[in-house]
Amino acid sequence: MKTNAELQKNVQDAIKREPLLHAAEIGVTAKDGVVTLTGVVDHYAKKIEAENAAKKVIGVKVLVENIVVKSPDSLSITDDEIATEILKAFKSNALIPENKIKVIVENGQVTLEGELQWDYQREITKNAIRYLSGVKGVINHIKIISDIMDDIKQKDIEHAMNMNWAFYNNDVHIQVSGTTVILTGTVNSWHQKEEATRIAWKTPGIQHVDNRLLVDYEYSNNNLSS
Repeated sequence: MKTNAELQKNVQDAIKREPLLHAAEIGVTAKDGVVTLTGVVDHYAKKIEAENAAKKVIGVKVLVENIVVKSPDSLSITDDEIATEILKAFKSNALIPENKIKVIVENGQVTLEGELQWDYQREITKNAIRYLSGVKGVINHIKIISDIMDDIKQKDIEHAMNMNWAFYNNDVHIQVSGTTVILTGTVNSWHQKEEATRIAWKTPGIQHVDNRLLVDYEYSNNNLSS
């Protein structure tokens, strides 16, 4: 069991281990599993790295991310220029079907729309934007519309989940309803919850993953402050 102070330190240490980040950039508070990140960074990639580092810490039930991106060159980079660089990044990656994706840029905030067949294409598309200058945030509205008509086999997803070390001795239940996979049960970290979603998406024919997993962790009674 952890106290609030221990969870806070665990998250701080996880962020410190990321080469892209400086500890002074990110503020961390913890209260009964709710971790809040604050601060100002000069690149969107740093915001994502801090978020991912925090999610991997056991005991983080909810992540409140209030990090602000303020790039030194943001005033000199227009939305049109950002959009042009995004399209170039898409064209340079053969795995991204850029003709099926619509990009909207407003004040450095990027919104992605369109329909793709696989979740990995959606993730690659989003990640291609992470390191571009001027980007302050990415909203991914791309939908997965699979043309695979085979029945989704629940046992295949269960086997994939059981083969992953992250779910050893965890309570994860899988239900298939048409092209939707529903995940229920409990895990002990936010990272495990997201990993369960990634594993489920790898199954052919899936168009939606409904992740209802609860992040559960028992905290010490010595939680006096955070």
